[in-house]
Amino acid sequence: MKTIVFADRVMKEIIRDPISLFFGLAFPLILLVLLSAINSSIPADLFNISSLAPGIAVFGLSFMALFAAQVLAKDRASSFLTRLFTTPMTAHNFILGYMLPLITMSVIQVAFCLLAALFLGLDFTITIFAVIIIMIPMAFVYIGIGLICGTLFTEKAAVGICGALLTNVSAWLSGVWFDLELVGGIFMDIANVLPFVHSVEVGKAVLNGHFTNMFPHLWWVISYAVIIMVISIIVFKKKTQEV
Repeated sequence: MKTIVFADRVMKEIIRDPISLFFGLAFPLILLVLLSAINSSIPADLFNISSLAPGIAVFGLSFMALFAAQVLAKDRASSFLTRLFTTPMTAHNFILGYMLPLITMSVIQVAFCLLAALFLGLDFTITIFAVIIIMIPMAFVYIGIGLICGTLFTEKAAVGICGALLTNVSAWLSGVWFDLELVGGIFMDIANVLPFVHSVEVGKAVLNGHFTNMFPHLWWVISYAVIIMVISIIVFKKKTQEV
């Protein structure tokens, strides 16, 4: 019950900021529409909707890191967390309280993205629901990064890292805007080490019903999710012990 009450409060804090909410939920949909319009205006099928939709969904999830970092850093700066440490709540309650609303928002964001894609030419199949589920590990990756930054840095620094930096890195190294194989070299090597492009490939494979093609990409994403979430929990607990 303590976790649910705290999670409800975190959700209210997130949706209280209309600008962040716009970039987290509306901006990816706007990009989806714009890129689809560009694709229909050029002879090459550069932004095929079945490939574009999963990519934009992953890009949209990057804003979950911004939400996590912003609300946690703000709670630290306002001494709100310090006051809560005097209550019976544990680090476990805090971490789950921050994660639950963000996971909920992640599911909604991916669902909205795929729903919008249906109006832009994506064929409706049962695999759409599978994509929503399979994107959850990547949501944990972003949320974990946000929790780490929100725990270690000030609100301004955390927003800068998880906003401008992470969203751009996620966009350029995920293969959303262009085929990474066209660039190749060290750029592609770096992209393949990080989870972003693997998450997009998983989404593409599942959406198109090619479930065997999501491996080994899925293992990369799950491994990153587990490692980053463990690190975020350790960092948060260590930080709370210092208070």
